[in-house]
Amino acid sequence: MKFIKLLEIVKNMPVFSIGLLLAGDVNTAAIRSQISRWVREGKLIMLRRGCYTVAPPYSGRVPSIFVLANAMEPASYISCQSSLAWYGLIPEHVPSVVSVTSARAGTITNKLGNFIFRHVKSSLLWGFETLNVSPGEKARIACPEKALLDLIYLESKGDSDSYLEQLRLQNTDLLEREKLVSYAHRWGKPKLIRAADRILSIQDREDDTL
Repeated sequence: MKFIKLLEIVKNMPVFSIGLLLAGDVNTAAIRSQISRWVREGKLIMLRRGCYTVAPPYSGRVPSIFVLANAMEPASYISCQSSLAWYGLIPEHVPSVVSVTSARAGTITNKLGNFIFRHVKSSLLWGFETLNVSPGEKARIACPEKALLDLIYLESKGDSDSYLEQLRLQNTDLLEREKLVSYAHRWGKPKLIRAADRILSIQDREDDTL
């Protein structure tokens, strides 16, 4: 396969799997060898084993890191600190992209960034939306309430006053009070219910200062 042929096949795909190229009557070894060579030549970027994106200048642009994270693990969505920072609920820049997934937890580092995947049960993969993250690109991102509860759930003592203060929550008017409480009760864990109450107190304090 010539590289120009590959570009034709994946032109509408920000990320592609090598499995796409191995379908049908093809020389599997030859294609794998070509992919490896194109990675060495800087024409492709390997995101994780078997998952690639076309490198600039051969691509129109590098996909959003949120799009890349979604594609690297289909059973996932952006959450925790990454989602909170995206909404402006915490002041810090988050250097890694944090997702929750029902697949194995782990960290993947490639040329485009550092991607952290935190494991939850498949029954907890809810509370996210597919949103525009840049022109022509959409990604699965936890709503503010779910992102915050995901983080609290995954962190030891995440419901404590000290941890919640450490987050330095801001713009808490973005949190829908009824949704936050409903989501916490849907979890069915006292830790999340306690945390929701404490977050509402933080929201009340912020409202009083306005």
